[in-house]
Amino acid sequence: MADGNRRLPPLNALRAFEAASRHLNFRLAAEELGVTQGAVAQQVRGLETSLGLKLFERHTRTLALTDVGRSYVGNISRAFELISDATEALKPEPRHLTISVTPTFASRWLIPRLPDFTEMHPDIGLRILATDRISNFQTDAVDLAVRYGRPPFGPGLIADLLYENVIVAVASPLLIEKLGPPTQPENLRHYALLHDAHDFWPQFLDLAFPAGVATSGKNIRFNQTSLAIEAAAAGQGLALASLFFVTDDLGSRRLVRPFTPELRVGADFYLVSPRKPRHPAAVLEVREWMSAAKAGRMGCDIGSITAVM
Repeated sequence: MADGNRRLPPLNALRAFEAASRHLNFRLAAEELGVTQGAVAQQVRGLETSLGLKLFERHTRTLALTDVGRSYVGNISRAFELISDATEALKPEPRHLTISVTPTFASRWLIPRLPDFTEMHPDIGLRILATDRISNFQTDAVDLAVRYGRPPFGPGLIADLLYENVIVAVASPLLIEKLGPPTQPENLRHYALLHDAHDFWPQFLDLAFPAGVATSGKNIRFNQTSLAIEAAAAGQGLALASLFFVTDDLGSRRLVRPFTPELRVGADFYLVSPRKPRHPAAVLEVREWMSAAKAGRMGCDIGSITAVM
């Protein structure tokens, strides 16, 4: 056990000595420590007096360590490194999480809400892995995922419903004003249908027109739902999208819903994570934030932003 009564040299004197030994100059050591040159020289002289040893040879414009000083400073430097390491170890390490989402979920939901997340959780760094491929929690080092489908998603995973997948048709209000309400079959023939990889248009048209309807045959296909949504906003045709992806656009009237029917396809969006995550506290915070963000953003009356034709 260390002797609690052991007398140590003053810490300021040791700092002055260590800095002077690196610079071999009292003035430069003083600039580093933010004190005067005289203060450094005085601290070093006091240390030498306390030890009864000479640590420096003083020359006109420089210093030179004595053999004793050279041996002593090596141990002092290591001691300062230990103090620095011990102090750093007290600081909490930044927490980094990887969340796997589809590109459309990233662009339409997650990215617009990131400023809110970073303000609430500045100590959590999010890495967003935007891919349509199902990421592996182990090999891809994924901590959380938003998955489209129906549970169970695999052993050792927990899944909470994030959003029910309610498919609605959307279009630019300017396009509808130009071509007329697509709910009328004679007008629908003038519209292009904007498809994504899910290709829900046949099912949606059966729902909207049980007796059948003819379309123009104009079809534009995208591999991402977000691209179809943007094309619809640009007035290029009618798109189908999950309602929660277009809520903000509906609220701002950038898009409107020309059809009342809503299509449900039996697959929804779930927030999935391992039962035993690598960073349990951080994962819980992100899960809670996403659930709260969902509740806050979907509180508007969807019926009030459905176009009335």
